[in-house]
Amino acid sequence: MIAYRIDRASGIPAYVQLIAQTKRALRLGQLAPGDKLPTAKEVVTELAINPNTVLKAYRELETEGLVEPRAGLGTFVTTTLAKPGMAETEILRAQLRAAFATGRDAGLDRDDIEALVHDALDAYFTGDQP
Repeated sequence: MIAYRIDRASGIPAYVQLIAQTKRALRLGQLAPGDKLPTAKEVVTELAINPNTVLKAYRELETEGLVEPRAGLGTFVTTTLAKPGMAETEILRAQLRAAFATGRDAGLDRDDIEALVHDALDAYFTGDQP
């Protein structure tokens, strides 16, 4: 089961964070079709957020066809976002961890490294960088 976390300092609405974390778990294969999401009550208790926030996130995931509510049973994953190659990512993960360590050793914090990663991804996928 997924364990959500909310970064209250990020400025990103909590429901958007829940959606993003669910999609990330689907993409990484941490959630699979048939898996049950935590109940809204469980998420509210764990994160001290408004129940409507959780319900809004779950409704958005349902609208996108990623989950479905089952009356009296909960909300279940209906599809995956994982691609076949996601299973063989350990080498890439090790390379990323090494790059993050290099950044941290240079005095960068998480926000700095995230900005660099997003910038590099944007440049790569828009063709602005070789």
